Amino acid sequence: MKIEPIGFLRTCFGSKFAVPRQPGLCGSAWGVLEFCEAYRSAEAVRGLDGFSHVWLIFGFHETVAEGWHPTVRPPRLGGNERVGVFASRSTYRPNGLGLSLVKFDGFGWEEDHGMQPPLLHFSGVDLVDGTPVYDVKPYLAYAEALVEARSGYATEEIRRWDVKVDESAEADFVKLDERSRRVIKEVLSLDPRPAGGAGEAGRVYGASLCGRNVRFRFDGAICWILEIQYPQSGV
Repeated sequence: MKIEPIGFLRTCFGSKFAVPRQPGLCGSAWGVLEFCEAYRSAEAVRGLDGFSHVWLIFGFHETVAEGWHPTVRPPRLGGNERVGVFASRSTYRPNGLGLSLVKFDGFGWEEDHGMQPPLLHFSGVDLVDGTPVYDVKPYLAYAEALVEARSGYATEEIRRWDVKVDESAEADFVKLDERSRRVIKEVLSLDPRPAGGAGEAGRVYGASLCGRNVRFRFDGAICWILEIQYPQSGV
């Protein structure tokens, strides 16, 4: 079977580093699905506004060329213990496909085309900007909310770090819109550092978030935002 994207997702994550490892962990994270020409039809999304959440079937486009691995090292196990790829949500899968449950925030419309084509707005996304989307399916709570489900080695809630803005970054941080500030703090509270190197004290990291390069450092129990780098004029 040959499949092709129905559209591409524009999100607040400029690179895969610091993207939340699961959907919904960063509720403020936004994404907008822009349909490809063949699927730009208001009829194709008729009735979708009755659903609060949807499943996105997408492609791991930044790692698919690296092929698949029969075993992987999940971050939830500290990046040291291996499990089978089918017992994980690793990007290194045979077909490079992913499944993400996101909140549907409603329709948008491209001004140059009047009421067509529709844009789909989401929040709680865990996908990098430019991700190809292959299908959208509504989430059905009566069939898919399984309170008795077991989560294997991923039963514990993810730790949330305290995030503070260093005085060196305060002036630029407050220039951001409110949602961008929330996204940055929520993402950093999840500790985006590679699991194997999480213990490197004092190391400064950078992540592309909301169109900015955010530099940060973990110090004890606090993540400090050190710098908000704005794009250069004309870039």
